[in-house]
This record gives sequence, C-alpha cells and structure tokens, in this order.
Amino acid sequence: MYDALHIAPGQLEALTGIRERRWWKPNTPVSHGAIAAARKSLQERNISADEIGAVVYAGVCREHFEPATACQVAAALGVKGNVAIYDTSNACLGVLNGVLDIANRIELGQIRAGLVVACESSREINEIMIKQMLDHPSMELFTTSLATLTGGSGAAAVLLTDGSFTPSRRPKLLGGVNIADPQHHTLCRWGINTDSPEHHLPYMQTDAVAVMKYGIELGKKTWDAFARELDLTTDKIDKVICHQVGETHQKLILQTIGISAEKDFTSFEFLGNMGTVSLPITAAIAKERDFLLPGDFVGFLGIGSGLNCLMMGIQW
Repeated sequence: MYDALHIAPGQLEALTGIRERRWWKPNTPVSHGAIAAARKSLQERNISADEIGAVVYAGVCREHFEPATACQVAAALGVKGNVAIYDTSNACLGVLNGVLDIANRIELGQIRAGLVVACESSREINEIMIKQMLDHPSMELFTTSLATLTGGSGAAAVLLTDGSFTPSRRPKLLGGVNIADPQHHTLCRWGINTDSPEHHLPYMQTDAVAVMKYGIELGKKTWDAFARELDLTTDKIDKVICHQVGETHQKLILQTIGISAEKDFTSFEFLGNMGTVSLPITAAIAKERDFLLPGDFVGFLGIGSGLNCLMMGIQW
C-alpha cells in the first residue's frame, strides 16, 4: 500500500510520535489479561476476594455480548455473593467511569472495596485493516485507518477502598468532572460492518482531524469546570496523566489548558494507544519511575469517542 500510494516508511511515527506498541499473542482472551491485572492488584494490597464488593469490567474489547466479561474475571478471582458484577462501556473513558462508579458506592457506604478492570487487544482490528488496505489501497482508507494503526494492547486493574485496609497512606481520589458533546458521536467508530461484501467483520474509522479539533475544545471546557469544582489553578497541579493518543494531541491539550509539558508523563511512544487501559498503565509506570511522588496533586485527563471528557483529581 505504501508503494502504491508513494508513502515513505516511517509515516506513522512522523505523524503520531508512536514508534512501537505491544500486542497479545494471537487468540489471547481479553479476560486473561484482566484477570492477571486484577490478581496483581489484590496481591499487592493483600486484600482478599471476599472483601471486594464490586467488579466492573470497563474495556472496549469483551469476551461476548453476554454475559458480562466482569463475570469471568470475578469467577477467576473467587468474588461472589453480595457483590455487584457488571460491564460498563464508554470508549477510552471506561476505566475512569468505572473508578467513579466504585468510588460512589464506597462514599454511599455500600461497599468497602471494589475493582475496575479492563483489557484491550488491538491485534485483530489492525490485521483486518491492514488486509483491507492491501486489497484496496487508497489515501482515504489510509487516513481513516491511521488511528487504528497506532493501537496497542494491554490490561489494567484499579483497586479502590475506603482506606480501612491498611495504615499506610495511599493515593486518594478527590473528585472529578464529566462534560459531554455527544453531537460528535460519528467521528470515531469501532463496530461490525454489515454493509460490505465481507459481512460481520469488525471495522474502525476515525476522522482524526475532527476528533482532535473538537476533542481539544471539549478538553478546555472540562478543564475549566474541573478547576472550578476542585478550586484549582494550573500552579496547584503538580503532575498530569493524559489519555495516550499521540504527540500532537498531547501538545495541543497541554498548551490549551496551560500546563507545562514537564508536568506530564507519556507512554504512547512505546505502548501506542491502548484505549481504556492507556491512562492507568501510564500512571502506574510514572509511579514506578518516581515521576509521581507522595503529596503530588495529579490530574487524570481522560477523553473518549462520543465525545466525552472526564477529569479527576488524585492526591498522591
């Protein structure tokens, strides 16, 4: 396709800043990645399965239409009984939405601890899009498939508690703000194509320019509301973790909200865009590399197709 369209190798990195990404081995069930991440989170905090009051699976990729993939995760962990187990879906914001759901249950006194898990796999949709580009090479298809080709794979788990399980200080969720512009719901779509001769094959199409334009505008609205809600100014923000779309998006959102690039930590260069798990995995790596330090006020800046934006404040 590159030869047919006279595209020089290296265009993906030049356009996005993404030089590499990871994929699961072929035919790896997404529940396996979610279960591994969930087990790790429980082991690190020494919390047992019977103390978990809710399990939310928040990935875009799922095992089946039903039952909820969260059921497979909960069964593997031994979570059962008086517990809420369900899936939630909101494009790249799924994990952050799940975090707020669990936090609200804790604040209401319904549970003491809950898990949000997700696993994303980009191999399958990438292989389908590459075949389509080989069969029908066109600049239009390359342009609408560009975002697909940056996809990476990974899994994450976020454990939330009421703070009663350990005397040591943990990061604390302070609050969050949602702002939506759903009139832009057609700009990025991932689904099943029933109109082509190859029926029931997954497809993904993204108007990357429009997503960036309207996404940045929505990000600014959400940031202003977020700052008002938590009584913030940019100098009070020590660090931020953004959703990992690519280099241009990262620069524009930081410039628009007035945050120095030195306060942000990125992983897209070597992990690509992993959807719902991008932000929590990036935060975990930032912690491991001592970028996030005790006492830091950290902003989680999430945005997803729809368009929806969610920003949360964490006292690290």
